[in-house]
Amino acid sequence: MDTRRGILIIACGALAREIAALRRMNNWTALDVRCLPAELHNRPERIAPAVRDEIRAQRSRYRTIFVAYGECGTAGKLDAVLEEAGVERIPGAHCYEFLAGARSFEELCEAEPGTFYLTDFLLRHFDRLVIRGLGLDRHPELAGEYFRHYRKLVYLAQTQAPAAIERAQQIAQRMGFEFEHRFTGYGGLGERLGALVSGQDRPAWQA
Repeated sequence: MDTRRGILIIACGALAREIAALRRMNNWTALDVRCLPAELHNRPERIAPAVRDEIRAQRSRYRTIFVAYGECGTAGKLDAVLEEAGVERIPGAHCYEFLAGARSFEELCEAEPGTFYLTDFLLRHFDRLVIRGLGLDRHPELAGEYFRHYRKLVYLAQTQAPAAIERAQQIAQRMGFEFEHRFTGYGGLGERLGALVSGQDRPAWQA
């Protein structure tokens, strides 16, 4: 008798709340989620090894494994790990692309290459991940070096919350950036996970 569970999503911690919301709204009881620390984005060279270790640790427990990460600055190393394991991920360079949609994101990049993107997660944890994470609380003078090529902040919002939009505007003003707000909802994340659960989009590895 096969006692393994159905589907495991190995996800970036920055998507934990969104995946949990989708799972709850759609009653995806066959889908489990294991989130890796969102702080890995400050050290992208650690993402691929962390995903590889999680796949190895969980593979015997699930019939299907899928990875909810973009390429995320790993310089191809994440895709190499996934190819070796026979596991697929959400397409795109990072979560901004699959939340906004590939075409819309391409248009944003072409309109202003120097754009800093916020999601709901990054907005909630901006001080911890950006200000303290980059040491700007101790050395604010480094902001000019870190962000010298940026001109605009785009808030890709998963929920409609006036207070969140106001907070994003404040961050843009603080950083001296032009501001734009776009409501994306869950974008391609919901579509891909929905297809996965329904069996219309099966990853390469499943036993």
